[in-house]
Amino acid sequence: MAKNPTFPDLYEDALQMNITKLKEWGYLQPKQYFSTLLKWNRRGNQIGSITIWVNTTVLPYRIELDYKFRDEPRKYTVTIISKPSNLGKGEIFYFVCPQTGKLCRKLYSIGGYFLHRDAFTGCCYESQTYSKKWREMDKVYAAHFNDSIYEQIYKKHLKKTYAGKPTKKYARLSAQLAKKEMLSVYDLKQLKFSKS
Repeated sequence: MAKNPTFPDLYEDALQMNITKLKEWGYLQPKQYFSTLLKWNRRGNQIGSITIWVNTTVLPYRIELDYKFRDEPRKYTVTIISKPSNLGKGEIFYFVCPQTGKLCRKLYSIGGYFLHRDAFTGCCYESQTYSKKWREMDKVYAAHFNDSIYEQIYKKHLKKTYAGKPTKKYARLSAQLAKKEMLSVYDLKQLKFSKS
């Protein structure tokens, strides 16, 4: 008897609040208190919006979220803390999940609240839904079909070494590029998609 299909919520499809973006937009500068509207778009269409109140006049920093989910008002506060960078340059900001208390750099909205990914059950990343056979093929052939490797490895400000050793990102991109260049036309002709 066949298994009933399950369609889990995917983290990639959820609205996400990214602390890197908040910092990039200047929202985490000290001694500020203001509100702004965050919007999410997908394929040119707005899929969500939320008003946030940013308070960096006190420590720890706080962001108050104010929005409606299915016509139900939601209003709660998310704390932001900072820790020294392990490189000794500056500080790294983290959200403190209002439900789990875990530190994270992204909050996901599944079920109407922005929380750490561990607060949700039955959710996964898209790659976790792929069959075993597909994941094996992806390991072998993904580098060949990824044209952004060249863009990333030859990016103007890519840091290639740190303390005389290759950075993890540069090493990963170099390995992908080597894999891409090793595949021959014959290998690609052998590629057959089969049912898994």
